[in-house]
Amino acid sequence: MTQAITATTAKKDITALAQDAGFNVIGFTDPDGIEENAAYFSKFLENGFHGDMKWMEDKADRRKSPLTLWPDVKSIIMLTMNYGPATNPLDFLDHKNSGNISVYALGKDYHDIVKKRLKQIARNIHRTYGEEVKVFVDTAPVMEKPLAAKAGIGWQGKHTNLVSREFGSWLFIGSIFTTLEIAPDNAEIDHCGSCRSCLDICPTNAFTGPYKLDARRCISYLTIEYKGHIAEEFRAAMGNRIYGCDDCLSICPWNKYASRTSELNFYPRVELDHPRLSDLAMLDDTSFRKVFSGSPIKRIGRDFFIRNVLIAIGNSEDKEHIPLLISKLDEESPHVRAMAVWALSQLCEKEKFKSLKEQYITIEQDRDVQAEWH
Repeated sequence: MTQAITATTAKKDITALAQDAGFNVIGFTDPDGIEENAAYFSKFLENGFHGDMKWMEDKADRRKSPLTLWPDVKSIIMLTMNYGPATNPLDFLDHKNSGNISVYALGKDYHDIVKKRLKQIARNIHRTYGEEVKVFVDTAPVMEKPLAAKAGIGWQGKHTNLVSREFGSWLFIGSIFTTLEIAPDNAEIDHCGSCRSCLDICPTNAFTGPYKLDARRCISYLTIEYKGHIAEEFRAAMGNRIYGCDDCLSICPWNKYASRTSELNFYPRVELDHPRLSDLAMLDDTSFRKVFSGSPIKRIGRDFFIRNVLIAIGNSEDKEHIPLLISKLDEESPHVRAMAVWALSQLCEKEKFKSLKEQYITIEQDRDVQAEWH
């Protein structure tokens, strides 16, 4: 009886602590019962849908079960923070001279914010109940979305992301593993029904079916994770998306119940709120690091970010960018030079492009850049 009372009290206390720390939805579950999700993840890797994200392969076995990650875990506390935007991100896709950055990256890096507050709650649990705790944000091999659904927070939508009836598709997820035994909450059921809006809106047809994503075709993967030359078939579809893509999240009908986040750390920083492409393209490494200090964008590095910006410039239809693009033909990075060539091919008249090709092709040593000229 005492143990049951302790567990009930713990659940109420932890929920209150989490709400005080700024978490919007809190759920409790146990470490069992995600075998089906683990099997799907294995198939995802077998098909190569993860692309160059080798870190998924390296820790695949640890994702199969929370008990593989930590055999002593008895309960898992799933916590989420609303990062809902003030306006629909789809409204800005027509602003062709501005860079469209994924909502999650407009404010401070959520990993830092969420992890700091998870640790705060975890320390309190350890101090109060004497039990062990571990905290995880999505850099660890934890199947967070299935566990969040199992804890009753929401369900995994057809776009493979977590959906909440209260907050739509705008939730950051964190978890606390503990040796404290707490009664699990009931799992949430899938409320997607026959809707396929998130599948149909994808600019690059990255979904092979409901709940099935080929990351290699996803703009978020291409602009954030992929460290290569983005295939030509995806460039026009990228539009002005220079870091991530929110289309499948933004179109979700459950967003009609969502509200703007009250967490000021997630509000867009002025310099990241639809910045001018021409300004971004001029960033050198030092200014890039300064502008994106404290932002997840900094992790992709300046050259790959400029690669994305130049693709957006190529899609802008604005010929005033041509002198800027020509200046990029002397960049050290072949990824930058290659996309400068492609963008020029989109904006220049044929004779102008031919003239530039004759000038630069003879001094270009990189095969991929040469291929862009041809």
